Amino acid sequence: MSQASHPDCRAIRIVEAVQSFKAFTPDNDPHGEHDFGAVVIESQKVFWKIDYYAPDMMHGSEDPSDPKQTRRVLTIMLAGEY
Repeated sequence: MSQASHPDCRAIRIVEAVQSFKAFTPDNDPHGEHDFGAVVIESQKVFWKIDYYAPDMMHGSEDPSDPKQTRRVLTIMLAGEY
């Protein structure tokens, strides 16, 4: 296996693609929240999503814009796993 095809390298490319994602449109981000996206890495579609939880991590946050009331969780998955 070449270093470029190593799973760790792929994971790094996925994280970099999520971090730099800017392709938000009214179709894929109708509420302007920038909390979901899809990227293609090595011919595989990857979804990412940010969820907003209350500090107890048991319920949704009452005010996602307030960091004192919110814990953000980023999920990254292959589209085929959805």
